[in-house]
Amino acid sequence: MRAYERLLNYVKVNTRSDDRTGTTPSTACQWDMARALAEELRALGLEDPGVDEHCIVTAWLPAAPGCEDAPALGFLAHMDTSPAFSGQNVTPVLHPDYDGGDLVLPKEGRVIRVSDFPFLKDMKGKTIITADGSTLLGADDKAGIAEIVTACERLLAEDIPHGRICVAFTPDEEIGQGPDHFDVAAFGARYAYTVDGGRAGSIEYENFNAAGAAVTITGVSVHPGSAKDVMENALLIAQQINALLPPEDIPAKTEGYQGFFHLDRLEGTAAGAVMEYIIRDHDREKFESRKALLSQACEKGGAAHPTAKVELVMRDSYYNMKEKLSDCMHLVENAKEAARMAGVEPAVEPIRGGTDGARLSYMGLPCPNLGTGGYNFHGPMELAVAEEMDAVTQILLNIVRLYSGR
Repeated sequence: MRAYERLLNYVKVNTRSDDRTGTTPSTACQWDMARALAEELRALGLEDPGVDEHCIVTAWLPAAPGCEDAPALGFLAHMDTSPAFSGQNVTPVLHPDYDGGDLVLPKEGRVIRVSDFPFLKDMKGKTIITADGSTLLGADDKAGIAEIVTACERLLAEDIPHGRICVAFTPDEEIGQGPDHFDVAAFGARYAYTVDGGRAGSIEYENFNAAGAAVTITGVSVHPGSAKDVMENALLIAQQINALLPPEDIPAKTEGYQGFFHLDRLEGTAAGAVMEYIIRDHDREKFESRKALLSQACEKGGAAHPTAKVELVMRDSYYNMKEKLSDCMHLVENAKEAARMAGVEPAVEPIRGGTDGARLSYMGLPCPNLGTGGYNFHGPMELAVAEEMDAVTQILLNIVRLYSGR
């Protein structure tokens, strides 16, 4: 079975995560995917497939004869889809022999335009998979799961030399909780790769340092007709605090290694308001400076409105894995070579986000990230390319060969 064929089945299972529930996994529907994957791995012949109490799927392949001394390799992907857009009742749509023009989706009048996504020009003649326009597709990261499972199937069926292979599929990556309960020692891999990126051949070992922040503002609410020198409008205070941050340092105006403040949520009334930010920067020193700047903005906002109350709660989410991978650059070099062996030009790119691999690297499992052949994640314009998914499967097999010494 080709990887994209598995993807067509996986995306039909709703696995949308939710950061408001406080449970693990954050949504009960993720159990459905986890149990189905464990059964699929068992049917393929992997060892000890199962789902633990935290909804983490694991399984292993023992080393092939003669490869017992090869380092144990891990491959990981996440089951959940982003809460940013609906992942329920996904209907995948195949666009075979793509003509290079705009992709018209069946529902909601949505069109994936080449003018908006110029990379589509390079996809002419290939098979593209989208959703129908009413949901996201779920290639992030079910494409990665499909590629890992397909690679395992081929390792067994084609008698490819390999060391011990460790497989894991995690919940709740999209809300930053994927590795919260991951047992690195029990997993048993010496090195690992997450398969959770964009185009085939992309290799990522640098990611943002990340923090989340919540600013809660309690105003002074009185009748507007008698508000002079008394009212403190929480919404206006929120605007003033946000205005103290650099206006150019937002996602829409940054790229590459540039960091940002992202005001992700603002809601409330004159009596009270909440702002939620995500703070990102590749450089650790600049990252700390950004957190300090937000703290100073809140202090100034509070000082300017002494009868109101401004509270800031800030929490680091993950850090740049480059700090942990500098002594394991063979992972990057072997991934480059594996891509070339598959006929794909490798591209080392910084992640303007994070992956489970960033946290796992800090937990003692060096873990760069590989592309999946998916694009436009977290929304209805999401797509995957069948031929790129084939290439990623081959890249995984080539990595295994390189580490087995065969």
